Amino acid sequence: MNRSLARSKPLPLARRRQATGIWKDYQLYLLLILPIAYFILFKYVPMYGAAIAFQDYSIFKGVTGSEWVGFENFRELFKMEQFYIVVRNTLMLNFLDLIFSFPAPILLALLLNELRVTWFKKTAQTLLYLPHFISWIIIGGLVYQMFSNQGGLVNNVITAIGFDTVPFLTEKNHWLLVYLGTGIWQSAGWGTIIYLAALTGINKDLYEAADVDGASRLKKMWHITLPGIRPTIIVMLIMQLGHIMTIGFERPFVMGNTLVMDYAEVISTFVYKAGLQSAQFSLATAMGLFQALVGLFFVILSNTIAKRFGEQGIW
Repeated sequence: MNRSLARSKPLPLARRRQATGIWKDYQLYLLLILPIAYFILFKYVPMYGAAIAFQDYSIFKGVTGSEWVGFENFRELFKMEQFYIVVRNTLMLNFLDLIFSFPAPILLALLLNELRVTWFKKTAQTLLYLPHFISWIIIGGLVYQMFSNQGGLVNNVITAIGFDTVPFLTEKNHWLLVYLGTGIWQSAGWGTIIYLAALTGINKDLYEAADVDGASRLKKMWHITLPGIRPTIIVMLIMQLGHIMTIGFERPFVMGNTLVMDYAEVISTFVYKAGLQSAQFSLATAMGLFQALVGLFFVILSNTIAKRFGEQGIW
């Protein structure tokens, strides 16, 4: 009897309001199904495969049947000279990208924000976004056509005016400049979207007050615009630091060659060669797990430092 009475009691007011709100906006909750399914299938389910890093994995026995070897794969990995080379190259390329590529969209957003001719601003934004949608395979072909020692457009111009060819793609320091420049060209325009959105949240009254005080555009940019988007910059910086050990496969693989392997061999290409070409699945998984743990450390560290300086952080 008491159980039936307990079941018949109405839901608390807060829970009823929550259920009503969910039903009212059920279309929005339905839209969450695809992104949630994506993260479950492609982000969380593959974590099961991290166990391979602690096994002598065999594709015939599978994850459940392979022999456990503990941290033996990590010991073998840390003994390899190639491991330290690829870690060094990954950190170096990502750190240089952080120095040069990270400020590029911020500066670009500030410059676009100063444009007053609407049609020109929209045209410039469209042209700057386009490289983001070009595959790295195509970009690699364009880079080769532009900077190749034999028949490259840039070297043809250089030799036409009487100078020697420049080994843009065959000498590691020149290759590094081409690598960084190509990355800025490909990503800077797309990165401005977030900062331009942040700029719309700045109070326009601040600019009007600055105009009354006679502030120049540069001073308004320095004292109003940059402080206004500082929280966004901090969040993006934390996310970038979280990927300091993660580097895309396509860019170094397409742009690299045997003559510049001292710089072009990174973790992603090492995992590809060890895991797919050499079938060393356990070793490749150990490298990937190590990479993820270091990335997690940098995220926590950068978020903690941001909070120490009074910023919001990402949690």
